[in-house]
Amino acid sequence: MSLLIKFDQSKLGTPVTRKCDPEKLVEGDPTYSTWAFDDARNGEVITGIWEATPGSNHSIKGEKFEFCHLLEGVVELTEQGQEPRIFRKGDSFMMKPGYVGIWKTIETVRKIYVIVG
Repeated sequence: MSLLIKFDQSKLGTPVTRKCDPEKLVEGDPTYSTWAFDDARNGEVITGIWEATPGSNHSIKGEKFEFCHLLEGVVELTEQGQEPRIFRKGDSFMMKPGYVGIWKTIETVRKIYVIVG
């Protein structure tokens, strides 16, 4: 097995699809699709591509770091106690451990993610 992984969107295959957990749902009826690429170090590092349809949910990172790079779409993130921030296709951002806020998908979003923790 190669230790070099290309995030090739043309060869994603079938995603794992689910709805937002009712206790996290804020607004709408978002659907989430995940193409997991790697789960290294017994789950300490998780990578893949994730997609969400419009809607809002509570986002709580706990003890994990999450790096995101948006491939498509528009989201509004509102960290607890902060002003909303808009991120669009091409933007990258990180949510640090302890992050609590609202993730609002305005236009269907697709992101590369790396979760460490």
